[in-house]
Amino acid sequence: MDSHIANGTASRKEKPTLVRRAGLDRSQQIRHAVQGLFAALNLWIGAQFYLWVRNIESGGAAGMNVSRPAGAEGWLPIAGMMNAKYLLLTGHVPALHPAAMFLFLAFLLMSLLLKKAFCSWLCPIGTFSEFLWRMGRRVFKRTLRLPRWIDVPLRGLKYLLLGFFIFVIGMMSVESLLDFMRSPYGMIVDVKMLNFFRHMSATAAIVVVLLAALSLVIQNVWCRYLCPYGALMGIASLLSPIKIRRDKEACIDCAKCARDCPSLLPVDRLTQVRSAECNACMICVASCPAQNALQLALPPRRAGSERWLRRTVTPLTLATALVCIFFGAVLYARATGHWQTNIPRSVYEHLVLHADEASHPGM
Repeated sequence: MDSHIANGTASRKEKPTLVRRAGLDRSQQIRHAVQGLFAALNLWIGAQFYLWVRNIESGGAAGMNVSRPAGAEGWLPIAGMMNAKYLLLTGHVPALHPAAMFLFLAFLLMSLLLKKAFCSWLCPIGTFSEFLWRMGRRVFKRTLRLPRWIDVPLRGLKYLLLGFFIFVIGMMSVESLLDFMRSPYGMIVDVKMLNFFRHMSATAAIVVVLLAALSLVIQNVWCRYLCPYGALMGIASLLSPIKIRRDKEACIDCAKCARDCPSLLPVDRLTQVRSAECNACMICVASCPAQNALQLALPPRRAGSERWLRRTVTPLTLATALVCIFFGAVLYARATGHWQTNIPRSVYEHLVLHADEASHPGM
């Protein structure tokens, strides 16, 4: 009997002894600093774009003589996709909204190399969404998790929306792409987007308020269920060499990583997180108390017959890479003369003043 008990005890998995992490984890401080930097950049671009439109609408009487910021085209992902297809088919950079294309390609490159870090480090919508659920958690002391039978179908919505846009753009010829971009609607699609929020209908306002309210109690409602741009970045991120990787020998099975994961992934049960829902936010890494148990890392490299070296990607390295790709794309586009949309001021004045008359070419 004693030998039976001994054998049973030996076969049972022993819980590893906790080796606490040395030093403080600063991943979230670094990520929030990058989020703040790009939120401020987007606010500055948005303010300048608004003043540019108001200056045209007032005939210059408002005294706001500012130039049109090409960076506003970063909010035109559909135009970016269309122009990327035009570049692929013709080998030429489009003359209208080229910044949209360069920013779209930069964000796509980030996802291919650095997981879906664009969504949790740079995207202003992702930053605002995170702010809302964190505020809701402070107020309500918790956030809700939808049952899996509801959560999974809802997550599929963003992929359906992405599929719709890819199908429509995929069916367009070079001539169709040019016709769209050269139409009054295509030339001022950025102004039309601004006017949507400036002159929002009651229905649109209700939808926006409802999404914001849901975001207080459910983490990342827009990003998780409805954002087609995030869906595309997630699919591209499946090819990324870096992933959240768990060392089973160092892990103490506390499950803090899974509880804190905003994407609700079972990090504590995975050797590496391959999911397209992973945003590389590193919240799970920050919550892990065990030394080297959880890291954002490249595939391990063989260092000997039985040893493997894990190549960790530090938060500062990730932040630096994201910033370099972003500003690298902007500087390249500027240096090659493919950043600004060169439409004469007189044409812009006419189009902006008659923006309500510019309907979608397909309508």
